[in-house]
Amino acid sequence: MPSGRGLITNWCPQVKVLSHRSVGLFVTHAGWNSMMESVSGGVPVLCWPIFAEQPSNARMACTEWGIGEEIPHEVKRGQFARLVKDMMAGEKRARKEKAAEWEVKAKEATKVGGSSYSSLDALIHDVLTTRMID
Repeated sequence: MPSGRGLITNWCPQVKVLSHRSVGLFVTHAGWNSMMESVSGGVPVLCWPIFAEQPSNARMACTEWGIGEEIPHEVKRGQFARLVKDMMAGEKRARKEKAAEWEVKAKEATKVGGSSYSSLDALIHDVLTTRMID
């Protein structure tokens, strides 16, 4: 990789990074928060699930949403490099367009009147107006 074209760090503000227009791909364990942040940012994913809900999330991203590819557990360096190249410029490039479609859907759902916004509003209303039974 040419100097200045990448960054490896142990922590960063993930939502801010994934929202930046220069991000072309996100390598993730496919945890729910990471998946929602990827979708909201319109970023395709390479999923490397480990446990809990991660394998299910990865399967959804790869097969249902069409925004990712799964990394084999025993991946070799060359395989990983090919996956990245295919996602960025090769035959899997369509994942980027699909991620952009999901970004639009996420923004629609979370704006005032959207499905997620309305569901959260209803939940808050129910919690605030429901009396606890002893």
